[in-house]
Amino acid sequence: MAAPGENLRINADRLWDSLMEMAKIGPGVAGGNNRQTLTDEDSEGRKLFQKWCEDAGMTMAVDTMGNMFMTRPGTDPDALPVYVGSHLDTQPTGGKYDGVLGVLGGLELVRSMNDLGLQTKHPIVVTNWTNEEGTRYAPAMLASGVFAGVHTQDWAYDREDAEGKKFGDELKRIGWVGDEDVGSRKDKMHAMFELHIEQGPILEVEGKDIGVVTHGQGLSWTQVTVTGKDSHTGSTPMPMRKNAGLGMAKILELVDEIAWSHAPHAVGAAGHIDVYPNSRNVIPGKTVFTIDFRSPNLAVIQDMEERLKIGAKKICDDMGLEVEFEKVGGFDPVEFDKGCVEAVRNAAERLGYSHQDIISGAGHDACWINKVAPTAMIMCPCVDGLSHNEAEEISREWAKAGADVLFHAVVETAVIVG
Repeated sequence: MAAPGENLRINADRLWDSLMEMAKIGPGVAGGNNRQTLTDEDSEGRKLFQKWCEDAGMTMAVDTMGNMFMTRPGTDPDALPVYVGSHLDTQPTGGKYDGVLGVLGGLELVRSMNDLGLQTKHPIVVTNWTNEEGTRYAPAMLASGVFAGVHTQDWAYDREDAEGKKFGDELKRIGWVGDEDVGSRKDKMHAMFELHIEQGPILEVEGKDIGVVTHGQGLSWTQVTVTGKDSHTGSTPMPMRKNAGLGMAKILELVDEIAWSHAPHAVGAAGHIDVYPNSRNVIPGKTVFTIDFRSPNLAVIQDMEERLKIGAKKICDDMGLEVEFEKVGGFDPVEFDKGCVEAVRNAAERLGYSHQDIISGAGHDACWINKVAPTAMIMCPCVDGLSHNEAEEISREWAKAGADVLFHAVVETAVIVG
């Protein structure tokens, strides 16, 4: 199979303009985005993406989880499609590039193929996966997980947000319940590529243009509920307090100790924390928080989970508190397809971009799709490694490099004809 020539490049200005135009939908308060899944803003972003894709000659299909599949046909009607994409939903205080770069990078490679008059044997499908972030509806990568058979659709539809609104009801409300059975495509995929910002500092520090993602860290989310007794902060004697806030603080210190014990490749923290009743002069009677453990080693993740449960129970028993644990998300470490990874590496070398192998520290839709089809990821740097923050930033040059490599890896895999 002949590789595409190094002169094939995407239109970097058009890609950047598309990123900036999408960022106008669901703007944040500090320069980023708040376009959470299944909100009106999510629907508006989907409609803009649909328009752009249809203008580029693609046809749309939507499945019952709201996953969007925009297809550019190939020359062989029997050839399985090559998928490319990521997600358009953001964190409540998210950046303009997390996920969006992968979706619009896929759109841009199709636009560039149109400009250059390129045809491929295999169809190319640009995908927007629903609810990758998992902020409004846990767990993360929910719809790609249902697609891959990790979760059931009924279970996903019953997920509730903080206001008790169910995923299935909100998907219907915004008008994005498709008629294609979710997962009906999973046995009909030639390959999948996902472009993403690194969300970490390694590439920028090392001065590399491209991260060739060989593995993805495993992830474990455990929701911990500590129950004590809310009472007056001024009139309750110290020995008579059942302070759920203090219990949580001690558990969070334990989490930090556990993660450090597996340094440097393991991490752990609590990102989601609710304190009840959350009043200035009331000792917390209940806290609910989610512990996020990650490692590329499954045995390490299992060890961290077990030590959390044993240690947290002892802390709460000693303080007269009750504690409950619920596993609300997670996946095993991922090894991406060697052939797809090699296509990414070859593309970076052919284009003259500096690169290095990297392990993804975050979860991505590609982690689930890797279970059903050959999959790989491409990463570009982000400033100071900052993500899930409105100050998230990348350069035009980094976006171009990532999209160029995506372009080459995809069209090589889809096989240029003519």
